[in-house]
Amino acid sequence: MKKTPFKPAAVLLCALLTLSGCGTQAAGETSPSGITVTTVSAIDTASLFSDRDLDPTYDASTAVSIQLSGDSAVCDSDAVTIDGSQVIIGAEGVYLLSGTLTDGQIVVNAGENDKVQLVLSGADITSSTSAAIYALEADKVFITLAEETENSLANGGTYTAIDENNIDAVIFAKTDLTLNGSGSLTINAAAGHGVVSKDDLVITGGSYTITSASHGLSGKDSVAIAGGTFAITAGKDGIHSENSDDPTLGTLYIADGSFTIAAQGDAVSAEGALQIDGGTFDLYTGDGSASVELTSGSDPGQMGGRRGGGTAPAETPTAEAEEDTVSQKGIKAEGTFAVNNGTFTIDSVDDCLHGGGAMTIAAGTFTLSSGDDAVHCDAALTIRSGSFAIPYCYEGIEGLSITIEDGTFDIVSSDDGLNAAGGADGSGFGGFVAQEQDTFSADSESFILINGGLLTIVSTGDCVDSNGALTINGGTLDLTCNGSGNTALDCDGTYTNNGGDVTTNDGSEQNPGQMGGGRGGGTGAPQSGGERPGRQTQQTQSPAGT
Repeated sequence: MKKTPFKPAAVLLCALLTLSGCGTQAAGETSPSGITVTTVSAIDTASLFSDRDLDPTYDASTAVSIQLSGDSAVCDSDAVTIDGSQVIIGAEGVYLLSGTLTDGQIVVNAGENDKVQLVLSGADITSSTSAAIYALEADKVFITLAEETENSLANGGTYTAIDENNIDAVIFAKTDLTLNGSGSLTINAAAGHGVVSKDDLVITGGSYTITSASHGLSGKDSVAIAGGTFAITAGKDGIHSENSDDPTLGTLYIADGSFTIAAQGDAVSAEGALQIDGGTFDLYTGDGSASVELTSGSDPGQMGGRRGGGTAPAETPTAEAEEDTVSQKGIKAEGTFAVNNGTFTIDSVDDCLHGGGAMTIAAGTFTLSSGDDAVHCDAALTIRSGSFAIPYCYEGIEGLSITIEDGTFDIVSSDDGLNAAGGADGSGFGGFVAQEQDTFSADSESFILINGGLLTIVSTGDCVDSNGALTINGGTLDLTCNGSGNTALDCDGTYTNNGGDVTTNDGSEQNPGQMGGGRGGGTGAPQSGGERPGRQTQQTQSPAGT
């Protein structure tokens, strides 16, 4: 009996959901300031991975062997029908595929309660006009990459209809689909997507190299990844989950893995909730952040465009223009957004991290370069810990409200370093919209609360800008504002310092918003050259404009 090595499912799942602490404090550990970093949840992960998802073993002696040979195949099982270069699997079981199919297709058309496992063991399958593997009917299909094997699937550049389904991927499944194993798989989609499941897409292991004209990996109801190594080059999104019919679906969960993604759309995108518990991410979108020229107080342009002007355009963009606009964010979720750990290097045209709902970052190491905001949240943003290096961005961290419990932040921004403001910007799920950069407005729900952490911010706009209250209960803030008419600290509501160590180059910690003629109405210009007349640690309260 041949079995591929594996860890028992329960042990493996436990390991996947235990967060490592490489380079930063993982959730459940204690931060440098003594704060216990607790795990956050946006998705119920308990039932995402079945035992069989996590167990890629198979019995080679009882598996049905399918030998691929040029423009045909050989198999002696009654469950397999071979029609020229099309191989049709009609019953539950384990099928071992090897050899080369130069222009053909594997079709799974089994019973609605059947589970079918396809083991790729040195398989090379190309379809010039359709999917290389088409899962039409089954309860669930598993594609297992046999240990120490290299496999390849490709489409030739067109998709010709063979039934009522819109087949548009190299692996196309109308069923739940699981990819597992320890071998490697190369997918080339000259047209369409790399992998599509019209239900749930689960990946628990393997090494994947995907080049696709559209999305790399796509799951309609959900995408759940327990681990694996991924190198994805995509003409649209790298990893995509979207169900336009049900807003509770379209979720995306990553427990671990290594991800290198270059996407012309978003690198990672979920229309529903998103949760990342670990992994290493090297993400690049469009032509990168350097393709966007940043100026303070400016407008978001299209790819490579200048963000200049500071005023909204005379005409409102049409619905057609908004639809045609490409979103090029690093990691995006329209629902709740949670990160518990991981190492992230993101260089994106648009926001590096973007949440349409509440966003919580418990821990992680982040190096973020953005042509817009490094971190943007349309709702409440909470950062419990983590290390953030943000060398290039329009605004560093932006949300309706911002709460920082702890962490290390090194931000260089063209506009504000931290910005809390009401409303939503023009860079949501549909991508950039050519309107004024910051359409947030003063709002009673807006505030910035800093309870700890080490923040070093150099900005052309305000270093810290709240359209509501600004409260500093702890931490160390080293703020340099280099923009005329802006201030290191600026707030429209009450300013309170209950013990934070705040140093600025313009003295604005004494009266936020007044030193540079900002919202508070003052007229004094900020002091330059890094001179730091202001340092404040005592409790201070001053409403803006007084």
